[in-house]
Amino acid sequence: MYPWIFSLHLLAATVWTGGHLVLALTVLPRALRLRNPQVLLDFEQGYEKLGMPALAIQVASGLWMALQLVPDWGRWFSPGTALERAVAVKLALLAGTALVAAHARLRVIPRLNARTLPLMAWHVAAVTLLSVGFVLTGISFRYGGL
Repeated sequence: MYPWIFSLHLLAATVWTGGHLVLALTVLPRALRLRNPQVLLDFEQGYEKLGMPALAIQVASGLWMALQLVPDWGRWFSPGTALERAVAVKLALLAGTALVAAHARLRVIPRLNARTLPLMAWHVAAVTLLSVGFVLTGISFRYGGL
């Protein structure tokens, strides 16, 4: 079962991280250049239909795999081994992603306009960097953790 869950996790990570890289490296620069937040909103509206389920799959599959690798979830929060540290880093990245995304959704997007677009750009950059951090940390599991 682990290989199937792992495969789903990787596919979802591809969608999540790839989508944010496209957003950060192609869509966002265009929106900033044109000073047009609608460019960003149009991408987000289409991407969320795929990106949010991908994130949900990553969270569910990631928690399941973490339990397989480190069955004592208390060790996730006081890591002593390389695998436990990798799980802890993944959880910290998830918390960071949730905080940035919640702030963007509740405070930035409702007031998004040409003037606030640079603030949204910082949020996009942060979530993109966090998603790349997820991938790099995930790679560490193959080599024993962090």
